[in-house]
Amino acid sequence: MHTQIVLFDGFDPLDVIAPFEVFHAGGSASGGRVSVELVSAEGPREVVSGSGGLSLRAAAALDPTRPGLVLVPGAAGRIGDEHQDEHIPTLLARTRTTELPALLAEALRDPRVTVCGVCGGSLIPAMAGLLEGRHATTHHLGLDMLDATGVSAVRARVVDDGDLVTGGGVTSGLDLALYMLEREVGPRVAHAVEDLFEHERRGTVWRDRGLSPAAF
Repeated sequence: MHTQIVLFDGFDPLDVIAPFEVFHAGGSASGGRVSVELVSAEGPREVVSGSGGLSLRAAAALDPTRPGLVLVPGAAGRIGDEHQDEHIPTLLARTRTTELPALLAEALRDPRVTVCGVCGGSLIPAMAGLLEGRHATTHHLGLDMLDATGVSAVRARVVDDGDLVTGGGVTSGLDLALYMLEREVGPRVAHAVEDLFEHERRGTVWRDRGLSPAAF
């Protein structure tokens, strides 16, 4: 299982680093059957985050036809001059001026690829009109925005909608990545990584199946 984690200007570092470490450890625990890399829509480059100017380097261009996972993080804070209007919704919306939405559309059409979103990362394809009628989640402050794009927004830690798997707030990146290890590689590898990180996943992974709950 190969994972491409997408960097864009203003990304949230924790949305990136937490899944990266989980998948990297998963590679060690699985004898190399799991791999991960940082990519961008533009190709190899230094990409500045929205947290204090921290930068990470994308090693390659996003390949939407490569089997495996494509993981999109959310955004954080602001970048550039402190007086610019660069808050999180603006940072997310700016990705629509790049090739990222078209690349994600291609990935979503490929049955060999699962697209994952952490925190505000699900809003990027949603704002591009790629997730209408799908079930997804995001940070609780962005659920109304997600719902307004035609998505069935679910307030849950992780939502599994088949080839679309999304997580809530920033720390949910750990839970989403561990869940994908369990789903794609197996529970023994996921448990080994969970034990290594001394992190217990929280909440039930929401799926559109089973009985609908009665109102409390």
